[in-house]
Formats: sequence, C-alpha cells, structure tokens
Amino acid sequence: MSLSMPWAPIAYPAATKILKAALDNGANFWNGGTFYGTPTNNSLHLLNHYFTTHPSDADKVVLSIKGAYDHTLGPQGSPSALRAAVDAAIAILPPHIKKIDIFEMARVDPDTDVEISIAALAELVEEGKIGGIGLSEVSAQTIRRASAVCEISAVEVELSLFTREILENGVREVCGESYSPLSRGWLTSTYRTYTDIPAGDYRHRLPRFSERVFDTNVRLVNAVEKIAKRKGVTTAEIAIAWVVASGGIPIPGSKDVERVVRNSRAGHLVLSEEEMKELEVLGEEYEIKGERYGGEHEKLLNA
Repeated sequence: MSLSMPWAPIAYPAATKILKAALDNGANFWNGGTFYGTPTNNSLHLLNHYFTTHPSDADKVVLSIKGAYDHTLGPQGSPSALRAAVDAAIAILPPHIKKIDIFEMARVDPDTDVEISIAALAELVEEGKIGGIGLSEVSAQTIRRASAVCEISAVEVELSLFTREILENGVREVCGESYSPLSRGWLTSTYRTYTDIPAGDYRHRLPRFSERVFDTNVRLVNAVEKIAKRKGVTTAEIAIAWVVASGGIPIPGSKDVERVVRNSRAGHLVLSEEEMKELEVLGEEYEIKGERYGGEHEKLLNA
C-alpha cells in the first residue's frame, strides 16, 4: 500500500476511491505498513479514514500490516519491541474500526531467534490484539522454524518476472503470497528510458533502476510487452497473471483507479502452457542486473 508514502502522498478522498475500487473488483487482501509513510501519516491512518468512511467493508477485507521495523535501527524482533509495535498500531487503527488480521515482522531480527519473536506474537494473538502472524522476506528454513512455534497465516516475499528466486529456493513450497509483482513499476511499461523516472522518485535509490543497468534490464520489459500485445493485454496484466500461475497471491500497488481495476482482473487472465514456457525462457535469456534494495537492506532478505 504505497498510497501514504511521503514522496508521493495522495489525499485521503482520492486514496479512498482507489481502495474502494480495489475491493469492488475482488482485491480483498490489503497489505500496509507502519513505516509506509510518516509517524503521523502512514498506512494505518489512511485505513482508519477508509474504514470510518466505509464501516461495512471492515469484514470484507483481510488486512495484513508490516511493522516492528525502524529505518535507522532495522528489524525489532524482541518480545517487548513487538508488543510495543502492535500496541502502537492498534492505537492508530483500533480493532472496533478494523482489526489487524495479520501482523507481519517486516524483516527477521538477526539479534533475536525467530522462535522467540513468534512466541511473542502468538501471545498477542491469544490476547486478541491481532488475528494472525505473518513473515516477510524469509527463507524456507525460517518459515519452518516459525511454523513449529505457531501457525503462520502469511508469508510475504517478492515474486515477479524480475525476481524469481523463491521458485528455486524452497519458499514457494511453503507459502504463497508475493509483493511487487510488477517489479516496482518495471512491468507497467511506464519506464522505457532512464529519463522516464521522475526527479526525486524513490526508484533512483534502487540498484535495478540505476542508469548503469537500466538499458540492460528494460530488455525483459520489451520482450514481455511483445507477448502482451499478442494477447491483447498490458505487460502488467501478463506479469500479474504469471505470478498467479506460478502459485503466488499477488499484491500489486497502484495510485490510479483504472489501473487498480485492470490489476484486479488480471488475476483471472489465463496464460497457456506455451506462454508460461516462453516467459520462463525470457527469464533465462535476459539476466537482471542490480540488487533489489542494495546496502544493508539487501542483507535482510531471505533471512
């Protein structure tokens, strides 16, 4: 849920229309974060506004919120930190407005055994503060360790035509939810040259969008677009359909009502066996250059 990001905030009335369009078109799994925005304007504040405006929608949405993460300090997985994070979240979005169905540790804390973190979250489930427990960007081994302590409701990992690691590292076999199915805009065909990225856009900080590798990475976009044109759909629809066909539950983000509708319907697009094979070959032919996040953030992936 990028609607509350500080570099491109959207007014609540406009954001509410986008969320309503998503739900009306069957997209009822919503994903946000306590750090998606500022301490006074993040996903939870927007969701409070939405469900206050549309209270009857609360029971229609499965809400997953990432938290226990500090942009400076990193993951905070101790029992006290997790309790504080959940308490802070429900102070902004009280359960009587909308319960947090799944609370995710945004990343595994390297200084706290995952079993300790999960046990702490399980206590919060027992207390009724959250509905379930989620993990984000974890390895298959970590999922199994966590599941041995308590049932895990969801695992959020990146899966797209640009990022296919979970198809080979065992994660797909134990989970089925993926974020960024459009590779942060790559597969929308919005960015065809490096200069298409607006000044100040967060993508300038992502290695895969750097000027050094842009022309190499855009080749995959161009190849997928040929398949999309042949099928009479957009590259984004192909990308989302591929995630579904690969066993994932895509959670694409968008700030445009029309695009939200198309993205929601893309989950019903059927790719033939031949088209799936063609997309697989493209992944082998066009190697993607650059890390997903870079720096210290990259070290927290597949933990």
